[in-house]
Amino acid sequence: MERISALGLDVGSKRIGVAGCDGLGLIATGLATIQRTSFQRDVEQLQQIVRERQVAVLVVGLPYLSDGTLGSQAKQIEKFAKRLSTALKLPVEFADERLTSFEAEQQMQAQNISPSRNKSMVDRKAAAIILQDWLDRRPRRKTEG
Repeated sequence: MERISALGLDVGSKRIGVAGCDGLGLIATGLATIQRTSFQRDVEQLQQIVRERQVAVLVVGLPYLSDGTLGSQAKQIEKFAKRLSTALKLPVEFADERLTSFEAEQQMQAQNISPSRNKSMVDRKAAAIILQDWLDRRPRRKTEG
């Protein structure tokens, strides 16, 4: 199997949920939640994770509208992601993130964890759902050797 190191991001106005995957690209897990203060600070915190995990690609969730188009919020996230891609010198891919926060909250409620008291966990779980969906959709390639 091809080795992969991707970082999934659930970008919000207050926080960024961050998820990573195992080296085979099979399982995504929530890693961290970044409290947003400034673009520079966001980049610094993500740079540390990128270095530690040797990330090769960013996967950013975009909240598409129900008709499949990008609304103003999605366009803002897309612009942020492109700036981030340049700052981190990494390619960025986008994934449909509709209902990921809802799905994350449902998972937490099933575990008797209050989503309203654990917003950071919601963001991490949503990032993991975004990344897992991306991983599940990408074609699998075997490494040569």
